[in-house]
Amino acid sequence: MTKKGRAIKISKRFEVSQRVKILRYEIRELVPLAKSIEKKGEKIFWLNIGDPLKYDFKTPEHILEALYYASRENYNYYSDSQGLLELREAIVKKEKRVNNIDLSPDDIIITAGVSEGINFLMASLLEKNRELLIPSPTYPLYKNFIRFYGGEPKYYRLIENNNRWSIDLSSIEEKINDRTLGIVIINPNNPTGALFSKEDILKVGEIAKEHDLIIISDEIYDRIIYDKSFYSTASLIKDVPIVGLNGFSKTYLVTGWRLGYVYFSNFENDKLKDAFLKLARNRLCVSTPFQKALADTINKSDKHIFEMVYKLKRRRDFALKMIEENEDIECALPEGAFYLFPRIKVKGDWKNDTEFCRKLLIEEKVVIVSGSGFYMYDQNHFRTVFLPTEDYIQEAFTRIFKFIKRHKKESSK
Repeated sequence: MTKKGRAIKISKRFEVSQRVKILRYEIRELVPLAKSIEKKGEKIFWLNIGDPLKYDFKTPEHILEALYYASRENYNYYSDSQGLLELREAIVKKEKRVNNIDLSPDDIIITAGVSEGINFLMASLLEKNRELLIPSPTYPLYKNFIRFYGGEPKYYRLIENNNRWSIDLSSIEEKINDRTLGIVIINPNNPTGALFSKEDILKVGEIAKEHDLIIISDEIYDRIIYDKSFYSTASLIKDVPIVGLNGFSKTYLVTGWRLGYVYFSNFENDKLKDAFLKLARNRLCVSTPFQKALADTINKSDKHIFEMVYKLKRRRDFALKMIEENEDIECALPEGAFYLFPRIKVKGDWKNDTEFCRKLLIEEKVVIVSGSGFYMYDQNHFRTVFLPTEDYIQEAFTRIFKFIKRHKKESSK
């Protein structure tokens, strides 16, 4: 638009690239509609985005102080593209202390969140006729960037059974062919909240070894766990190349700082890491003062993590109790992260799960995400967070239950 508000005619030759049209991120798809409703004075119940800081969680004071001192001490320059050495050294200590993984600082690359790590990894690995196995349901950036760089996503199933999610190992094996490069594991899982067993991870490792594949293990929620122990993939598997993805956004309550990391474990050569570093150099570096602040704090105190997990467990159990008392939906127990992935047990007058979520927003002012937004193989699921207070959860879920009851078909009653 010009200053006077007149549209400028663009040449017919101008067209956005086809690769951008591939991209879809349904977690934020309904946000513009929700904002427009909010502007009319309606209260919106936000259950779509996994950001604790949007609710009543705060960045720990000692981390904020470390950021202040980092900037005062002139950590305001371009840092190494691989990442500040102090932070990589701190990550080595953290991964050994928390996950029993042996790394060196040279194995680690700092990224602008796990999202950039996924982007760089897919850019380094993929082109036409190359495939990666990813779970269904999955975090959407995996599918997006695989397709963006010309590769092909192949989905293996996560299955609900006995109130928990597990990996369908036969589904992995049947999808492997001579174009397959690797297997993606998201553990703890987004969107289901699943915490995969040591046995499942070891079996994935056996499959990867047999077929000469790498494993990509996304562990951003490694410390937000409730009922069982978390087993990092690289702590269990020593004979398969593993790319680990992790970060600080969730556990250290610094989502807006956009800091993550990738590490390379069990790699005999550095081809993939070198390709990754080429991309890192072309974006220069990630924020230096934020890196320094985390380097100085991630191994000092875990008090805020224990407090956060305690609070989240109470909210998870509160939400699950509400679901258990409703006849129209059910939900497997999330053992990690802060998501619920309920299944709608009844048929309704909505065409699919996407329309279900849109109509719910319009009528009840609750924002959730459809299961198909995570490439779920059925259209009966949706994802919510259990980050808000119990009063907030109660009001939002009461509205969801009312909506389902109002719209379900008679034959479902």
